[in-house]
Amino acid sequence: MTTATFGGGCFWCTEAAMKELDGVESVTSGYAGGHVEDPTYEQVCSGDTGHAEVVQVEFDPDVVSYDELLAVFFATHDPTQLNRQGPDVGTQYRSIVLYHDDEQGEQVEAYVAALDEEYEDDVVTELAPLEEFYEAEEYHQDYFEKNPNDAYCQMHAAPKVEKVREKFQSKLEQA
Repeated sequence: MTTATFGGGCFWCTEAAMKELDGVESVTSGYAGGHVEDPTYEQVCSGDTGHAEVVQVEFDPDVVSYDELLAVFFATHDPTQLNRQGPDVGTQYRSIVLYHDDEQGEQVEAYVAALDEEYEDDVVTELAPLEEFYEAEEYHQDYFEKNPNDAYCQMHAAPKVEKVREKFQSKLEQA
């Protein structure tokens, strides 16, 4: 198993999208990229901890590659929006990839450089080595799965899940 960490706005949406992929063994919502040890959701929402809402993805690289995870990540949020995604505004909702080793760092840097050519606006996704990941509170885990009729989930997470199902369907069917 290999681990990847992504933040693309609300972790509920990113978690729901990543869980659609074969080869993804688990997705855990949490916080990373800040300066406060073991922050709470309320602290992160204040914008004062420096953390982003992120997901940590445990995956089998023999089934799904890191580049494929990057493709899903960048297809399900707008990497040109600084410190926001949709209705969620603040540094805690920034686009961020926290890489786990030099190889992931090189891969994501190359991916973003190529992706930057596709957008009129600059890609503002933060790239940094992961220093510490803090698991979010239990009620945030599998939120979309547990609350499919929640209005936020219907408006924001469900379309991302559908996009993954449509855009990456051939990958989903390979298993």
